[in-house]
Amino acid sequence: MADYGMLVDNHTVRFERLLPGPIERVWKYPTDAELRGTWFAAGPMEPRVGGRMDIVFDNSNLGPRPSSPPERFKQYGGTFDSRHVVTIWEPPHRLGFTWDDDMDPKGSEVEIVLTEEGEKVRLVLTHRRVSGVSDAINFSGGWHTHLAMLAEQLEGNPKTPFWDAFDGIEDEYRKRYTGK
Repeated sequence: MADYGMLVDNHTVRFERLLPGPIERVWKYPTDAELRGTWFAAGPMEPRVGGRMDIVFDNSNLGPRPSSPPERFKQYGGTFDSRHVVTIWEPPHRLGFTWDDDMDPKGSEVEIVLTEEGEKVRLVLTHRRVSGVSDAINFSGGWHTHLAMLAEQLEGNPKTPFWDAFDGIEDEYRKRYTGK
């Protein structure tokens, strides 16, 4: 797999992707519930700072066909949801939201920044205030896989089921972040 994220510090991971534009099209994928559900997680979002964002995961049904989670993620094989708060709303360039499932503003936070580069769009996703390297590894595996699925959607070629793409990616991040 290419396009690995990086550990900025023990509490921050960052990913960059160059995606097919235009920027308004790319913006819809993290902000429109239906489109977000094709690569990450569906759920309504109030389009404003302070707005509620529901994230409804269904990883087993992301991609062109259903897939089954590895044994240690069996609890995530069905649909599950969590509530979040929009912290940044600057269409079509910046979106931020809390991550932790009790809408805790002191928890971790995700920021997505979109920048036009010719006909392409650079997406930079930063997940801040994770609890440590172990969580950074877990989040990196998930974001890596979800962003690969986003690229496939934007390219019009969804070919990889989520759990198939996720298989082994956390091990790669563990090696990259800890050397083990």
